Amino acid sequence: MKTTKAAKSTPVKPVAKKAAKKNAQKATAASGKATGVAKKATATIKKAAAASKKAAPAKTAAKKAPPAKTAASKKAAPAKTVAKKAAPAQAAPKKAIVESHAALVRRARRINRELAEVYPYAHPELDFENPFQLVIATVLSAQTTDLRVNQTTPGLFAKYPTPEDLAAANPEEVEEILRPTGFFRAKTKSVIGLSKALAEDFGGEVPSRLEDLVKLPGVGRKTAFVVLGNAFGRPGITVDTHFGRLVRRWQWTDETDPDKVEAAVGALFPKSEWTMLSHHVIFHGRRICHARKPACGACPIAPLCPAYGEGETDPEKARKLLKYEKGGFPGQRLNPPQSYLDAGGIPAPPLGAG
Repeated sequence: MKTTKAAKSTPVKPVAKKAAKKNAQKATAASGKATGVAKKATATIKKAAAASKKAAPAKTAAKKAPPAKTAASKKAAPAKTVAKKAAPAQAAPKKAIVESHAALVRRARRINRELAEVYPYAHPELDFENPFQLVIATVLSAQTTDLRVNQTTPGLFAKYPTPEDLAAANPEEVEEILRPTGFFRAKTKSVIGLSKALAEDFGGEVPSRLEDLVKLPGVGRKTAFVVLGNAFGRPGITVDTHFGRLVRRWQWTDETDPDKVEAAVGALFPKSEWTMLSHHVIFHGRRICHARKPACGACPIAPLCPAYGEGETDPEKARKLLKYEKGGFPGQRLNPPQSYLDAGGIPAPPLGAG
């Protein structure tokens, strides 16, 4: 019996307990590791889910972006259409052209030839019968129209037909006649002084030399060239406001001083063409190439003009801007040349008519 109790000795239980404890610890450790792995896996899944949530709006935004682009393009489209429609309505003025002097000469002379075909009846638009009437009328044309001068001079020359008559005139009576031309007091002083100079220094005759003409009261180079070219047949360039405006538009010169304009343009043409060139340019300036609204769409020299597009380019609208015989209206002379009448020109009405 003692031996059996010895075989059931107590040392066996502690060993079993230790083994069980170790196994339990191992199981707990394994379980802990498994839990840790599971936690890590869960965290990873959560992070992935969060990332996918963040990515989703961006993806959605990317999907929504194309409509925004489409909207922008739709808004831009009308502007583009307007630009296309607007282009034909009004051409932009041409920029400065670069050409050699020889090319400029060729273009300038071609313009003059074209204008000669358009205005074969071009003439001085002041009524006159002799050099004295022309020089007086030209002096009176300052700051007024040739038409108003032509309507005024018949009464003046009927009462004072010669330089001697006008030199001895009563200034107040002359002022009353010249009142419609504006600045009538200053003009009265000029024409009476001019007439006295003709009577006293030139025997009552208008001189035919430039150096003599410019000595007369109220006579400058412009007036002198009008008289020389149209009363004596001596070539000269008349630089009035129309002439200066057009030659700058055509880029014949950029000068503004009349004497410099005269020199620059004169160098482009033979001297024999100067007088008629002046008439062609001035006629064109009064009828088509106006200061404020040139009728570009009705201009015969548009292909040669660097300033094409400054005015109305629509042909129908441009035709409505034409003046004098080109527009079917009376001209500036009461007694125009027969060639003008033959071309369809209409004489101007006398002062007070209509």
